[in-house]
Amino acid sequence: MIIVHHLENSRSQRVLWLLEELGLAYEVKRYERDKKTNLAPKSLLKIHPLGKSPVIEDGGAVYAETGAIIEHIVDAHGGGRLAPAAGTDDHRRYKYWMHAAEGSYMPPLLIALLLDRMETAKMPFFAKPIARKLTQGVRDGYLGGTIKGLFAYLDSELGANEWLAGRDFSAADIIMSFPVEASLTRIDEARKSKNINAYVDRLHARPAYKRALEKGGPYAYA
Repeated sequence: MIIVHHLENSRSQRVLWLLEELGLAYEVKRYERDKKTNLAPKSLLKIHPLGKSPVIEDGGAVYAETGAIIEHIVDAHGGGRLAPAAGTDDHRRYKYWMHAAEGSYMPPLLIALLLDRMETAKMPFFAKPIARKLTQGVRDGYLGGTIKGLFAYLDSELGANEWLAGRDFSAADIIMSFPVEASLTRIDEARKSKNINAYVDRLHARPAYKRALEKGGPYAYA
């Protein structure tokens, strides 16, 4: 049986959702974040040297990194489900979004979060203008244009198809759910997009998504 080492309110929620979509048997081992730092507990170090979630155990092997976990589960247990046929245009799109989720979309979202925290952190009053100038420089010089381009592209893709890999729901939609959900709380381009908002509504309406929430517990972006 697959064991999911599930950290509350984290990327591992997507692994539970995938398993529910495939109807696979699995066991959940829960972990709570440190109340002061919001980081994963040190007990996860016993499962994987990085001490992060998601991590799963399957057939005596340990798998880490969300994309690698999802690809393993789909390849080993999917039976052809949740992935378009190889060699098709849909499969090309599927591969792109499988890697774009953590490779292209999450880094600027994380930078945006860190800049917000930097601006609101406690500091001497004379340091605040400096902090604002530094963070605004990052936004103007890199972050703003990058985010605008990423979400304009996502909006156009969702305007052409109901799901990211074409007409059918796939694991690419599952892995992209985290950055897309997060974008609605941080990114103006996403909040203003009817296509992105409608897409998130479709994701949240899936029965397997709801079952995964019951298994995983509270989740900030649900």
